[in-house]
Amino acid sequence: MVNAKKKSGIILKCLGGLYTVESPDGIYECKARGVFRSKGISPSVGDNVIVSGGVISEIEKRKNFIIRPPLANIDQIIFIVSTASPAPNFLLLDKFIAIAEYKGIEPVVIITKVDLADSADIREIYEKIGIKVLIVDYSDDSSVDEVRKLLSGKISAFTGNSGAGKSTLLNAVDPTLDIPTGEISKKLGRGRHTTRHAELYKLKDGGYIADTPGFSTFETNRYEIIRKEELAGCFREFSEYIGECRFRDCSHTCEKGCAVIAAVENGDIPKLRHENYRMMYDEAKQLKEWELK
Repeated sequence: MVNAKKKSGIILKCLGGLYTVESPDGIYECKARGVFRSKGISPSVGDNVIVSGGVISEIEKRKNFIIRPPLANIDQIIFIVSTASPAPNFLLLDKFIAIAEYKGIEPVVIITKVDLADSADIREIYEKIGIKVLIVDYSDDSSVDEVRKLLSGKISAFTGNSGAGKSTLLNAVDPTLDIPTGEISKKLGRGRHTTRHAELYKLKDGGYIADTPGFSTFETNRYEIIRKEELAGCFREFSEYIGECRFRDCSHTCEKGCAVIAAVENGDIPKLRHENYRMMYDEAKQLKEWELK
């Protein structure tokens, strides 16, 4: 980039003060204006930016942002859940879904290892509450095609327990990634179990993917802290019942006259989801004020 002509692009990678920006006419290595630092702003992977004279001069408004690893403008978080080896951890899954809802990011559940155990229970819980669920069966090519369609034209973050099959799935979706099984974090440049930087990888059929650490490798509070009074709003199946409770300040955990609890008892809200909500609410009550700032 030899002149000051403005170009728009998306940040693919941030490392050592250098930003890799993809624009319609190529990929550039850029620095950022010093003014961002003075304003407490830091360009992040996924940001839509304006580049002028080899320098990022503007960061366009973000629709969402997660802190660690820093990722902006994510369209969807793909939760890879295996039926077995490892078994599903529904509490952690629901914590991450709540964070996605809180951030305005579409949650999607993809179930793997369907040859090892029945996936019906997982599918029933999340389809019942309106979350898109895909089943991946590698003996059925059409199931992988559905994932390709899901990713096309979007920025997607993948997460899930170590061993749930993220790398296997991504290699099936786009073999050019050539990710060794069990080594997805190394391939994406961060080293196992670290969050030093993020990177977007462009898929051959369109769209970008970013890896995030496995569920078991970090605390969900590193993504976002949700106050107890905001938590119910992160459970989409509660929405039609909130406001119908006997008490205006109902926590939806144990109160008499709670419309949410009545919906659970009637089978309209999955019992497991409500149990996990109660555990998350109890955890949120323990947060200290300094942790919420």
